Amino acid sequence: MIVMKRFQVFTVMLLMVFVQSGLVRETLGHPCGRTFLSALIQLVPCRPSVAPFSTLRPNELCCAAIKTLGQPCLCVLAKGPPIVGVDRTLALHLPGKCSANFPPCN
Repeated sequence: MIVMKRFQVFTVMLLMVFVQSGLVRETLGHPCGRTFLSALIQLVPCRPSVAPFSTLRPNELCCAAIKTLGQPCLCVLAKGPPIVGVDRTLALHLPGKCSANFPPCN
């Protein structure tokens, strides 16, 4: 019950950041623009691995989401505004940790 409430609060916070920043509108021309919010929600299982100072490896759900979304969508998310509670450097290392050897984001 507590985990679900935290998940809901986290998801709402993320959505607010992206909608307020206008990033959703800016990514409509991008291949994953229409699924931007969906992509963000799919990456929620990765949260424990990208929390500041985390040493946790990404779980299977996280790696599956990384591989499904692909490099273009991950780069859109990585270049977006900062997300509270997410270490961007750790997030950018997720593809390598999940054996999804994407090229780096430009």
